[in-house]
Amino acid sequence: MAPSTTVSQRKLIKRKAPRGFLRRVFKRQKPHLRLGTGGDLLVHLNCLLFIHRLAEESRTKACEDKCGVIKKEHVMAAAKVILKKSRG
Repeated sequence: MAPSTTVSQRKLIKRKAPRGFLRRVFKRQKPHLRLGTGGDLLVHLNCLLFIHRLAEESRTKACEDKCGVIKKEHVMAAAKVILKKSRG
């Protein structure tokens, strides 16, 4: 038998934060901003935590509506709740 010619559809997950990209974006948006050595990593972590909270809240909204699929309406409603909580 010949070996299979199909390729796995799995994508590799990057284990590192895109530090160069983050620094470049910060410099373009706010050139006067002086960030410490780990500042870009903290911003990246904050973004990941926000996305995680948004996904959890969206899933909760979809379950409340007895819907198996998370729709745009669920994400928008969850975003309003999360942004109010994170306003501080």
